[in-house]
Amino acid sequence: MTPAIKILQQAQTPFTAHEYRHDPSAASYGLEAAEKLGVDPLRVFKTLVVVFDNGDYAVAVLPVSAQLGMKQVARAAGAKKAAMADGQQVQRMTEYLLGGVSPIGQKKRLRTFIDSSAQQFDRVYVSAGRRGLEIELGAADLQRHTGAQFVELAVGS
Repeated sequence: MTPAIKILQQAQTPFTAHEYRHDPSAASYGLEAAEKLGVDPLRVFKTLVVVFDNGDYAVAVLPVSAQLGMKQVARAAGAKKAAMADGQQVQRMTEYLLGGVSPIGQKKRLRTFIDSSAQQFDRVYVSAGRRGLEIELGAADLQRHTGAQFVELAVGS
């Protein structure tokens, strides 16, 4: 059981865990999840950690089929520039392995932004905290458990 699942259970938040056999050679963890679960990639969201020019970190949650707009996430955070955070730093801050970073239950709670496209779906999928395990839950519940803001983050979806 992952920290994300424990938090959702303790809060009695409705969710469904979906497990699949992860292929270590998969080019994209998120697209692999969408394919193996038979879900539209627009409903499966990846969790990325970014660092801003002021040294602050944040979490961006967006569809696996999209690219993160660095200008969009920087603007949302009131920063000038954003870049992807170092993988080892991400693992230290979240206590999740890359490819299995959940936006819920991270060791250090970071400011979180969810792509506004999540609001069009009753339920979305995010990592449950390990490769091969996804959580399906309401977008509003995801927002509540992360303290996130909905903003436009995606480019090229």
